[in-house]
Amino acid sequence: MTSGTPVPDDSSVADTVATVVLGEQDVARALTRIAHEILERNKGGDDLVVLGIPTRGVPLAHRLAARLAAVEPGLVAEDLVGSLDVTMYRDDLAQHPTRSIGATTVPGGGIDGKVVVLVDDVLYSGRTIRAALDALNDLGRPRAVQLAALVDRGHRELPIRADFVGKNLPTSTAERVRVLLAETDGRTEVVIESGTDGGAR
Repeated sequence: MTSGTPVPDDSSVADTVATVVLGEQDVARALTRIAHEILERNKGGDDLVVLGIPTRGVPLAHRLAARLAAVEPGLVAEDLVGSLDVTMYRDDLAQHPTRSIGATTVPGGGIDGKVVVLVDDVLYSGRTIRAALDALNDLGRPRAVQLAALVDRGHRELPIRADFVGKNLPTSTAERVRVLLAETDGRTEVVIESGTDGGAR
């Protein structure tokens, strides 16, 4: 377990102190547990669609789909997983007008009548998930929508709750939670940085 290990800071803020709270194996165990919880709640995976929210929600969704397929006979990871870009549905575009638009990809069977599991790296204010629900509404009518977050750091601004959480991580608004993944960052870990603005999600 790497919890509490100080790490060198690679951000642009000189006074930032970063502490590792989840290492690579911790992230792997959290995703495996979430996969089991999803299958148990939904009595299998026949109607599941797993949609990652860019950026880091997408590789997490792929990892989660692989674990679902490993646990449940007959599931094929590639047939479960997609991505859901929420850029144009956000309520903070005026503050961040230069956000790049990502890709939305949906498995061939679509989402109508399916159980859609949204996957994000950090659940914070809830505004990203509100945008995701609006984006999902334009794609079809799922039977149910569930939310899986690797980290729930609290400080909700909207009545949104994750169904599946890898790690509840109490934080102050002055802290920043960073999820680093091998697919996007070259290493996998979750760190808390103090001395920076937590931002809004």
